[in-house]
Amino acid sequence: MYGLGIVRGLGVTLKHFIDSYVDDFRWLGKRYTSREAFNVRQGVKGRGVFTVQYPEERLDIPERFRYIPFLLYEEGPNGEQVDRCTSCGICAKVCPPQCIWIERTNDPKTGRPIPAPKAFFIDIDICMNCGYCAEYCPFDAIKMDHDFEIASYDRTTRHIWNKDKLSKPVSYHAQIHPTDYAAEEAARAADEAKKAAKKAGAAKKAEESV
Repeated sequence: MYGLGIVRGLGVTLKHFIDSYVDDFRWLGKRYTSREAFNVRQGVKGRGVFTVQYPEERLDIPERFRYIPFLLYEEGPNGEQVDRCTSCGICAKVCPPQCIWIERTNDPKTGRPIPAPKAFFIDIDICMNCGYCAEYCPFDAIKMDHDFEIASYDRTTRHIWNKDKLSKPVSYHAQIHPTDYAAEEAARAADEAKKAAKKAGAAKKAEESV
């Protein structure tokens, strides 16, 4: 009432303005370059202006942050690339903006489909980063990336990402999604142990019947 709220708001702004200069002296001019100062400023003990001086300063990206999808591949014993994707097409079906195109591979002799994509494209201008493709993929072949600095001057060709540009090793997924990777590997190990136990049980029953 009578403009007191505006005065209080201006007082808060003035306090942050002054605290910014106090913090500059406190960190001896390294307020925007020291990682320690940056962590303090972004924490509960921060004072002054909280603006991040991007790109010199960067906030830590949360593990569940998602941007453009990427394809996972396993690294074979001889360094060969083994794709997890089987070109089943589920990701393309569930994609809301329909930005995924897949070309399946066929055996040249028999003409039958091979569980590997011949081509895989994503239009990153259309992609809405919803993560449905990663969520519905039955083979854990698609994950969401953290790289958001993908601007370019040529969107007609550079914004249609092909299989080579989308493919990244499992080690990269483990690096940016350590919690999810550990949970997936634990579930996969438990599933393999269950299958092995079931197979051993079936073999034992076969021996007993003989």
